[in-house]
Amino acid sequence: MVHILAGDGRPGLPRLRSAVDGMTMQKIVAVAAYAGGFDDVIPLWYGESDIVTDERFRTACKEALDAGRTFYADKNGEPPLRAALSDYLSGLHERPVGVDRVTVTASGMAGLHMLIEMLLDPGDNIVMVTPMWPNAEAVVRLMNGKAVRAPLRADGNGAWHLDMDRVVASCNERTRAILVNSPANPTGWVIGHDQQRALLDFARERGIWIIADEVYSRIVYDRRAAPSFLDIADPDDPLFVLNSMSKAWAMTGWRLGWIVAPPALESTLANMVEYATSGATAFSQHAAATAIREGEAFVERFRDYCLAGRDIVVGRLARLQRVTCHPPEGAFYAFLKVDGEEDSEDLARRIVREARVGL
Repeated sequence: MVHILAGDGRPGLPRLRSAVDGMTMQKIVAVAAYAGGFDDVIPLWYGESDIVTDERFRTACKEALDAGRTFYADKNGEPPLRAALSDYLSGLHERPVGVDRVTVTASGMAGLHMLIEMLLDPGDNIVMVTPMWPNAEAVVRLMNGKAVRAPLRADGNGAWHLDMDRVVASCNERTRAILVNSPANPTGWVIGHDQQRALLDFARERGIWIIADEVYSRIVYDRRAAPSFLDIADPDDPLFVLNSMSKAWAMTGWRLGWIVAPPALESTLANMVEYATSGATAFSQHAAATAIREGEAFVERFRDYCLAGRDIVVGRLARLQRVTCHPPEGAFYAFLKVDGEEDSEDLARRIVREARVGL
């Protein structure tokens, strides 16, 4: 008998795709799993708040369930939610965002996976402005593509800046997209309109897509919303804007997101949803429509809550001699440097052991 051994030692099973077999555990998950062996650890590893979803949104979901909304939903999203998102985005960005540009996805992560799957043939690449949430790079590898990093620059005060020359130089004939996350996880960096225009002009010229991950667009501390590509782009530009109910509406467990795309791709995205998830749940979408139409006060309170947390954390870190942490402009992360430490995962495990805090 021949035993076929997979990359992680699964005896007797046929092999998986090499990209799948080569997957490793995300380090955030690894730290969380490590902390499971200790009592009373304060969990600060995942990108979600400690606030339960607002009661009005939960009530709307219950009402939808009681009304029997348990069947398949429209593939592009339930019409009331798409209409609510169209109105919300048009008002927020002071430019019309038509319903035909909005596709609801079963989480922001599912939306990102769909977009990368739409764009990459094996050997193609996506240029990513980094540091960035690690899931995006993993999906590119799963598609047998290449993630090309274009790191932000830090100035002498620890503030982050886009290196436009690096982004341009990183693109080649196999580049299909530039992925920008702003406000950024984990740095808290926020891109400005001038840089967005420069990226958009470059993308138009080169025939490259921009994927703008704007899931933290409402968690920004000096204005109502962070600068968005939707503020400056035309409907037919080579642009996908990705967003989610998870962050600003405290709905991480609901697994709902959306994509804004050129209207010509409405049916293409419906097919992608069909073959990926067959659509998000109808009752969750009813709750999301309520959150979008009635949740502005909640979003503002949540931003203020995050601001208070930011000021506490950054203020405490500033007292530590070996630690540098520039106050984040947006999102809800503190991205810190510790002099003398070269391995962040090892440091995180030590902090779990010695302080019972999970970073």
